Amino acid sequence: MHRTTSLAILLLAATTAAARGDPPPRKTLAECAAIAVAHHPDLRAAEASADAARQRTWQAVAGALPQIDAAYGVDRRRTSATARTGAQIAAQNANRSQTFNFYSAGVNLSQILFDFGQSLDAIRAARATEESLRADQETARETVLFNVKRSYFSLLTADRLLDVAENNVRQDQKHLDLAQARLDVGLATRFDVTQAQVQLAGAELARVTARRNASVARESLRNALGLDGPLDFDVVDTLDVHDVQIDEATALALAYDRRPELVSQRLQQQALTEQIAALQKSYLPNLTGDASYAYSGPDYPLQSSWNVGASVNLSLFNGGLTTAQIGEARANLAGLRSKERSLRQQIGLQVRQAVLDLAQALEAIRVSDKGRQQARENLALAEGRYATGVGNIIELTDAQASLATAQGNHVQALSNFKTAVAALEQATAQSLDEDAANRGAAPSR
Repeated sequence: MHRTTSLAILLLAATTAAARGDPPPRKTLAECAAIAVAHHPDLRAAEASADAARQRTWQAVAGALPQIDAAYGVDRRRTSATARTGAQIAAQNANRSQTFNFYSAGVNLSQILFDFGQSLDAIRAARATEESLRADQETARETVLFNVKRSYFSLLTADRLLDVAENNVRQDQKHLDLAQARLDVGLATRFDVTQAQVQLAGAELARVTARRNASVARESLRNALGLDGPLDFDVVDTLDVHDVQIDEATALALAYDRRPELVSQRLQQQALTEQIAALQKSYLPNLTGDASYAYSGPDYPLQSSWNVGASVNLSLFNGGLTTAQIGEARANLAGLRSKERSLRQQIGLQVRQAVLDLAQALEAIRVSDKGRQQARENLALAEGRYATGVGNIIELTDAQASLATAQGNHVQALSNFKTAVAALEQATAQSLDEDAANRGAAPSR
């Protein structure tokens, strides 16, 4: 109810702002992550699975607690006089029988007194399984957050590239106007105008594609957030922030210690180990105590009775069922250990690749920024040369195309860095803000 009310308030506020013509609100990555955690259906499903495991733990605990039940019954019985009054009356009423009501009520208590720890091992196994599913819930959360980050930065990249496309159209339009003006005064040929027109048409087509990509990116972010309605806000641009570095050894240590998939594997192995211990103890006897108190009879007031006792149970032969169950559990345990080794190798590869991608992205940002500055200088020179009649239209359009490419490359380099950081955060299950990164390496300058 609280989440529904909050979402309704946000939608109402957005509608009111749109009616006034106000720009939509802007949300940070942290705010988008909070929305996904609150609304994404995958997280709700993982939470439900963990809650179900918690109830199974209580089921295991219940088996070790006292079992108390009460019963009340009414029977309609038919019996001979011999059964009711004894041999002497039976001789006098040999052919007589009676039908009567018989009432019974009572309380029964049973409690496992000693089973060599079998019940405790079962509880531990159930608890380890519950914790394993909690770790799986954390894995689902990390996956959702990674998708949010990737979609968030994809939207920023698409918006940046759209800005580049818009600026490219404006520049090409300016060059077309300049070529037309030079043609009007006889300082240029018709070729200059047509060349500028072709360049402008290509820029307009690229802008159409950029707009489509930006719209798709918004829909991808909406889906990553788990929202059913449209995305009614913009996002805060943080692409220019690239202050994270971390060395491979630190990243691997974090991953092996924190990855919830590894934690889940270890807990599953613990659960199977406890299950094997419980099965092995089923070969041993168990001691159970029983007590009951009952009222019964054909007429009220009923007659009371009670009993207290204990029993020892020992399975002598069950067709090899227990042995087969232990063998299955041991085989499953061996399989889990092999899966853990395989998972560690996959995580190691993922971490090393993410560290390499991060380093490459940092270097790409430096190189692309330098290329962007040089392209701007080259365009300024080409525009000056063409305006004074020294240069030609081909030189000018090539310079403009080079600048558009350089700007796009720089935006992509910034995006690749953010994606690499998100991938490394997922690989290490650790938020790599500047303070966290400084524990392993100094931030980039």
